[in-house]
Formats: sequence, C-alpha cells, structure tokens
Amino acid sequence: MNEAADRLAGVEAAIAGAASRAQRRAGDVTLIAVSKTHDADAIRPLIAAGQRHFGENRVQEAAAKWPALQRETPGIALHLIGQLQSNKAEEAALLFDAIHSVDRSSLVQALGKACARAGRQPLLFVQVNIGDEEQKGGCAVADLPGLLAEATEAGLKIEGLMAIPPAELEPAPYFALLDELAERHGLPLRSMGMSGDYETAVMLGATHVRVGTALFGSRE
Repeated sequence: MNEAADRLAGVEAAIAGAASRAQRRAGDVTLIAVSKTHDADAIRPLIAAGQRHFGENRVQEAAAKWPALQRETPGIALHLIGQLQSNKAEEAALLFDAIHSVDRSSLVQALGKACARAGRQPLLFVQVNIGDEEQKGGCAVADLPGLLAEATEAGLKIEGLMAIPPAELEPAPYFALLDELAERHGLPLRSMGMSGDYETAVMLGATHVRVGTALFGSRE
C-alpha cells in the first residue's frame, strides 16, 4: 500500500514540476494509470492511494475486472487506450469513460451507432500515427481532417488527439507535432506521454498522460 502511494506521489510530483516549467497548471493534466494485464489486487493499492483514472488495452479484460472495482469505489474513470475493433464498439461505449484510439472510418461509423444506442458518448480522441509507422494503429496525419469531418457527420464529438511516438527516437518533436495538429483543428485535449517520457509530454502540451511502469513497477 505504501509503495503504491509513494509511486503515485512521485509521478504526481514529476507532473507538477514539468507543468510548472512550462508555466502550466498541474491540475490541467490527467494522470491515467495503465492497468492493463494487472489484476484487481495490484490495482486496489493505487485506488486506495487516491488514483481515479485507469487505462486498459482490451475491452474483454476491462469488462472482466472493472465493474467489481467500480462498485467498490465509485468515481473511477476508465480509459480505453488500446486498439478497438468495430464489433466491440457498443460494449466499449457502455463500459469506458474515454476512448483514445478512434483511428479509421469503420470505427467512426460503428461508434456513432453504438453511442446513439447507448445514449452516452465517452470522451473521444483520434489516434494519429504520428511517426507514419506501418506496424502502429492510428490515422495518417494527411487523413486527419477527413476523419474528423466524418466523425462529426456520424454524431460524434472528438475532443482531442492521441499519439505514441516511434520507440528509440526523441519524442519531443512528435509531441510538438501532435500539439500543433490539435491546435490547428480546435481540439482541446492531447493524450501523449508514457512512463519514459511523460514529463516531456507535459511540457509540450499533454492533457492526458498514460503511465504504467512508473506506477505499477516493472512487469515480471
């Protein structure tokens, strides 16, 4: 319990320091604890320490463990940060408070219908393939205006952009590009930065950082 609280305090302090250096308010940055692959017993200490935003990669995994945890502690916000299959759109619209991986036309159409049926819409981010990497999900930078327009036509309100910079490269230019793209399209939110680079992301405009290892420790 104390270890989880110490890790959380350390990350929160680092976010506050980075925000201060960028003349931003730490309260404008949402810390998402990436709980994918971690079971309920590993998650509860962070909840007890005060963490309320958590990120999952898969709809099935989240559906299996989070309803019980949310009954134990009301007020938890669940973020889908992994790729979403169109046939899981309806379940995702009901389960998640935010979806960070809207990235293609078929998913926009599926989510538009799912949100209408559910009578609710999670906070939505378009994932941008910021480094033009074949192996990664995300909409190409050139296709972003069209996808945003299609989302509006489907009745969806996109609030921000998400990106994962190429591994092993300096992330700052990619964070700066995402910030510029969000500004250009009038989107207030930027989901960027993970355990190794979240301080840089905060200094370059991140409103949501997705941190796993720094909060849960290294995986076995």
